Amino acid sequence: MIKVKLVRSKIGTTPNQRKNLQALGLRKIGQIKELPDNPTIWGKINKVKHLVEVVEK
Repeated sequence: MIKVKLVRSKIGTTPNQRKNLQALGLRKIGQIKELPDNPTIWGKINKVKHLVEVVEK
């Protein structure tokens, strides 16, 4: 399991980036979600890597 934290606002992002944030379950700045460690999740994180940070592996 990995923890992903939203650190920047989704305002001004593309619709695809917003959908990836929604798929990761991130809505508010500072929100942390614990997600399974698999290639699908990492692909979504890489699409919005400038907005999120991986808190812990």
